[in-house]
Amino acid sequence: MSEQPAPVPTPGSTLPAAPLPGPAGTPEDAPAASPLPSDLAAALKRDSAGLVAAVVQQFDTNEVLMLGWMDDEALHRTMTTGRVTFYSRSRQEYWRKGDTSGHVQWVKSVAMDCDGDALLVRVDQVGAACHTGTRTCFDGRDLAVTTGQAL
Repeated sequence: MSEQPAPVPTPGSTLPAAPLPGPAGTPEDAPAASPLPSDLAAALKRDSAGLVAAVVQQFDTNEVLMLGWMDDEALHRTMTTGRVTFYSRSRQEYWRKGDTSGHVQWVKSVAMDCDGDALLVRVDQVGAACHTGTRTCFDGRDLAVTTGQAL
């Protein structure tokens, strides 16, 4: 995860008393200006960058497509536009899936897990979900494991 450098005061200026707005400076509590309903904003448990993991799943096959990150604004856009929006940790900006690739994710539902620290976004995926061109970000990336068996 990218870290922002600490602000340095210039002559005649002071540092802000509270964290700067936006994902990099958002505390785990709901931002004061969250666009989300207050009960949802209060229930979300964000990481130190103000982000929540969003697992994206194909709605009709249950195929896990990818993992992205959302802050309150990205989640709000996802819930109100019908298209999935993420917050890019590397570029420090919002991106709507499919705007450049054409591989759109149409929102079917959004759920929060029991701890409030992860989201499940069920979508109708058009084309590849992964930036590498594969259907999912997990295709062909299996790790060697020892498998178990239920008794």
